[in-house]
Parts: sequence; structure tokens; C-alpha cells
Amino acid sequence: MKPEVRCQSIELILSDVDGVLTDGGVIFDNQGIEIKRFHIRDGMGIKLWQRAGYRFGVVTARNSHIVKVRAAELGIDIIRQGFERKLPTIREIMQQLQLEPAQVCYIGDDLTDLAAIQTVGLGVAVADAAAEVRAAAHYTTKLSGGSGAVREAIEFILKAKQRWNDLIQKYQA
Repeated sequence: MKPEVRCQSIELILSDVDGVLTDGGVIFDNQGIEIKRFHIRDGMGIKLWQRAGYRFGVVTARNSHIVKVRAAELGIDIIRQGFERKLPTIREIMQQLQLEPAQVCYIGDDLTDLAAIQTVGLGVAVADAAAEVRAAAHYTTKLSGGSGAVREAIEFILKAKQRWNDLIQKYQA
């Protein structure tokens, strides 16, 4: 089934953080405080997705305070941290929201994301994802993690659903 067709059923996007919403680098300052760099266009894409009436969440193997901060800034209320085995957590989220796998998109980059990408309706790999993840994905972004790949995936889905033009009208002259 073509990725554009898979997009029609998507109600929820779940994303990894490190390597997807960030470039995968982790920086610690001299006090041991973790620093992450997020791409601003990914944030705008998430806001547009939410304005269209859909849900967005993060599922990550690591625990990080800054993820909570960024999620709060974007109004993301589905935040699951510290789950290296992500699929059971994703199944729990689907059950709580009464969604089927076909209604879920998952965006990932590494082996901890592989089972999720293989299970959901639309599995997305970022351009610089592990080879196994790219091979399993229904769609691979042109952009790398931390460089606007999440925004690219959201645009792809919203355009396939024919929602993009309505959402961006308020920004046009």
C-alpha cells in the first residue's frame, strides 16, 4: 500500500526524540546538565498537526528533563520516557486512545524503533536512520533527524489528507 494511502487513517503521530526531534547528539555542561537542540520547524509542524485536530506524542528510551520542557512548550501530553522496548508502550497508548495500529504513525531512527515502525499504519524513518529502520519504513524523509524531518513527515501526511492548504491559509497574505 502506498504511503499516501496509509496517511488517510492516521490520527496519532508518535515520535522518538534523540535522532528524530534532535540530531542525536547529547551535550552535557560542566554541571552535568543535559542540553538538546530541537529544530523550530518540527515544533511548528507539531502545532499544525494539533490544530488540525490530531494528537502527537513522544516515546523515548532515555529520560530527560528537557524533553518534558519541550513537550510542555508544544502542548504535547503523551510523553513516555525510559522505554527501550517501545512497542508495548505504544500498544498501551493505542489502547488508552482506542486506536488501531492503522491509525498511528511512528517516526524513528534506530533499532529501538524498529518494532514500532513495523507495527503501525505508517512507519517513518528519518533520512539518517539505521539501514534496518529505513528498510522497514513505509516512508523515509529527505531530511535528517533534528533538521526538520518531523515537520517533513507531518506535511506529507497533512498533504495526503488534503488538510495542508487550509492549515497554512492564516499565514498567507
